[in-house]
Amino acid sequence: MTTDATPPAGLLGAADVRRLADALGVRPTKTLGQNFVHDAGTVRRIVRTAGVEAGDVVLEVGPGLGSLTLALLETGAHVVAVEIDPPLARALPATVTARMPDAAARLAVLPADAMTVTGPADLPAPAALAGDAVVPTRLVANLPYNVAVPVLLTLLQNLPSLAEVLVMVQAEVADRIAAPPGSRTYGVPSVKAAWYAEATRAGTISRSVFWPVPNVDSALVRLRRREPPATTATRREVFAVVDAAFAQRRKTLRAALGPWAGSPAAAEVALRAAGVDPTLRGERLTVTDFARIAEQRPAGAGTTPSGTLAR
Repeated sequence: MTTDATPPAGLLGAADVRRLADALGVRPTKTLGQNFVHDAGTVRRIVRTAGVEAGDVVLEVGPGLGSLTLALLETGAHVVAVEIDPPLARALPATVTARMPDAAARLAVLPADAMTVTGPADLPAPAALAGDAVVPTRLVANLPYNVAVPVLLTLLQNLPSLAEVLVMVQAEVADRIAAPPGSRTYGVPSVKAAWYAEATRAGTISRSVFWPVPNVDSALVRLRRREPPATTATRREVFAVVDAAFAQRRKTLRAALGPWAGSPAAAEVALRAAGVDPTLRGERLTVTDFARIAEQRPAGAGTTPSGTLAR
């Protein structure tokens, strides 16, 4: 078993993480949702669970000091890391060069907010892939707790090449993303994630492997991309129904969708046309049900709600 004092060659242990942070003058901030993993066994487990193999192109968001980045590179994969914190973004290539020099050409760093990534053209190519288009097929990341859901949904929307996702998030968030219809935690993140992928919990992560130690538990959630429901409605139109249904979670769909349809009576007509019981609540419906409802929105019902990715 690996100890903090003797991490595997190239990977970071607790002492390494503290030393790097001190050298960079970095202190984890709540604003950026920073909690750095310092256990080599944990990052290897994440990479193993993700199924990363040599030659894969992996997108990582929030690499921080590089613990997970090094474990990804250890497999022979190419890594495109998106880091919002400028000092960390600048330091990551040097850390990889110092600790895993043979892997340095397989890393590229984008110093940016992941929410601003609009497509593969925004991503830099590792030197080892120079001349080739950057088409990441996997997302493996320790996502900042405060923006995990909007970042995940934005990347699934804007990078359709992402076929497999394994992210570490707050346990409560993992439960919401992977929740099935009818469960207590099923809600907006569950439905919107289901538009893109099948989501399942993939394990828990101890608080003790982070610095600083968070006040919440963490978990892994896996998403495997699938085709969205067959529908004539757009994603925005479907998401607008989802937002409306859960904005007043305790109300029946007839009442909750009243503003969306123009009135409760109009909502009932749309629901019955979609084959959905108006007395149900949103937590009982699948993403396919929401798509059928979106198709039945009355003409002239007013301005469509945002259908935002963010919630």
